[in-house]
Amino acid sequence: MTKSSSPFTPPNWVPAVEPGMKILIVGASGGLGSSLTDMLLKGSDCIVGTHGATKAYHGDSDSRTIPLQATLNSEDDCLNLVDMFSEQANGIDGIVILAGRLTKTDHWDNLSAEEWEQDIHVNLNIPFYLARTAMRKMKEQNLGGRIILNGTESAIHGGSAQSFPYAIAKRGTECMVEGLAREGASHGILVNGVRLGYIKSGFHQRWLKKDKEAMDIRTELVPLKRGGEPEEAAALFTYLLSGWSTFITGQMFALTGGDWL
Repeated sequence: MTKSSSPFTPPNWVPAVEPGMKILIVGASGGLGSSLTDMLLKGSDCIVGTHGATKAYHGDSDSRTIPLQATLNSEDDCLNLVDMFSEQANGIDGIVILAGRLTKTDHWDNLSAEEWEQDIHVNLNIPFYLARTAMRKMKEQNLGGRIILNGTESAIHGGSAQSFPYAIAKRGTECMVEGLAREGASHGILVNGVRLGYIKSGFHQRWLKKDKEAMDIRTELVPLKRGGEPEEAAALFTYLLSGWSTFITGQMFALTGGDWL
C-alpha cells in the first residue's frame, strides 16, 4: 500500500467549545460519535448527551455526560430523545446528528420498496425529526444554537449501486442544511453539515462488511493515500460547535482526503 504524503500527526492542542454548552450527540456510540465525545470532554467544560441505539456511550463515566439509550424509529422517538436530554441538561445548545446506517447492501435494482423506504427513513426522515425538534427547543430558549448534520461526499457523485438510497438520503441532507439554516438564522441557530469521505470509523466494516484487503483498495483511491482519522472529523465538528464558527451557516464541509478530485 502506498505511503501517505500527509500522515495524521495529532497537534498538541484540543479544540474547545464555550464553557457550559449542552450538546446532544446522536450516535455517540459509533466511531465518530465516541471520538467527538472524548474530544469535547478533554478540551471543554461542557455537558454531553451520549446517545446510542443499543447502548449509550459513557466515555470514562465522566459526570459531565448524560447517557441516553433509544432506538429511533419514529418522530415520537426523536421528540422523546431531545426532550430527555433537554430536561436532564436543563436546555440544549447544540445537536450533532450522526445516527444512520445501511439497512441492506445490495444493488438498488434488487431492493424491495420496503427496503428502499427504510433506508430513506433512517437516513433522512429521522435526522429531520431530530433537527426540527432541536430547533423548536432552541427557538423557545431564545439563546441561539447549533445543529450539525452528517453527510457523505459520495452523495454528490451519484453514490454507489450498493448504497444508492443512503446516498440519495444524504443528498437530501444537503438541502435540509440549507433550508434549516435559512429558518434558524434570525434566531441565532446555525445549521451546518460535514460531508465525509473515507473515515476510519468502522462504518465500512460494520455496514458494508469490508475486510482489510477491501479497505486497502479503498485507501488507494484517496489522493492522500490514507483514510481520515475519526479525531480529524471530531475536530471539525467541534469547530462548528465553537465560538469560531458564528459567521457560518447553511454550509457542507468536505473532509475527504481529496476523494473525487
